[in-house]
Amino acid sequence: MGSKTQEIHYKNNWRDVIYSGERSSSVLALSLLRAEKPVELEYAFHTYARKLLHKSRLQSDAGERNAQYVKTIHWAVQNADWGLLDYFGDMDVRKVKSMHFQEYLGWLQKKRPALAASTKNTLNATFRNVMKMAVDEGAIDAVPSTPRSKLKDNPRPFFRFHPLVSKEEDAYQALLTAAKQMAEDKVIVRGVPVTDELYDLLLFLSHSFVRPLTTELYAIRHSDVTVADDPKRLVVTVRDGKTGYRAANTMPAAVSVYERIKQRNPNADGEDYIFLPEYLNRTTAAKIIQRQFGELMDRSGLKVDKSTGKTHTLYSLRHTAICMRIINSEGQVNIF
Repeated sequence: MGSKTQEIHYKNNWRDVIYSGERSSSVLALSLLRAEKPVELEYAFHTYARKLLHKSRLQSDAGERNAQYVKTIHWAVQNADWGLLDYFGDMDVRKVKSMHFQEYLGWLQKKRPALAASTKNTLNATFRNVMKMAVDEGAIDAVPSTPRSKLKDNPRPFFRFHPLVSKEEDAYQALLTAAKQMAEDKVIVRGVPVTDELYDLLLFLSHSFVRPLTTELYAIRHSDVTVADDPKRLVVTVRDGKTGYRAANTMPAAVSVYERIKQRNPNADGEDYIFLPEYLNRTTAAKIIQRQFGELMDRSGLKVDKSTGKTHTLYSLRHTAICMRIINSEGQVNIF
């Protein structure tokens, strides 16, 4: 037998093994690898990965998780190029340690060097959820520790308010004043008049913490809103939000906003939407508000957040709400 070297690629459970050597040595290596006893199904990583996928679908059907969550889980597990199944699939969960996840990250870095830290953290979270399934079913005692990738600081734009800034620089109050003025001036944007409904929507966003999405803010019906006491607040049922089903507790100021909404629509029933109820197509309703908000930004001169240099969107009001809650609580509230 000649001395010509062959390179043999063999996929051994969780990594590509590249073995170079004489043909006789290669045959011996392959025979040893093939002789290794395959992992039992009850301990295989892929068993618990598929159980996690099934669980996520059931949670989505029950309204506990939204469709995006299910899509993300499936993507992290089943990505054909670098998904968790492709790498860990046949591994024995009893033998999976922290070092193996570190090796996976190293392999991933070589394969996709430009992969964002947030994507790696999604894979991290999904890996841990798979291993938690194994813990819950008694296959292992604990989930191995895994490192989180450091995220790039990405400050969100929000409307500065007093006492964070002086009253003269209070962008939040300037926003509300400009919205009121647009309604008084009977401004029309793309054929739709601006009314006090825009002003109330901005206030509602600032005191409810809901997201300006068709599945959250624009999906709220009167039957989803309950007025509660101690403290005075609204309890808003979000049925299919970004994080799935949840009950959002508002700040007290949202109560008076909702009372004005009911006065504006005295004949509304439980199935009517609280904002722009005349538009059954909620995408259309959202676009109308987005256009009016864009006009408001132009008229008020508040389009760009001076601190971050980023353009304000309706989401800026949710970020404003969170910041207000922290600042005005004088340290008593910690959202983390």
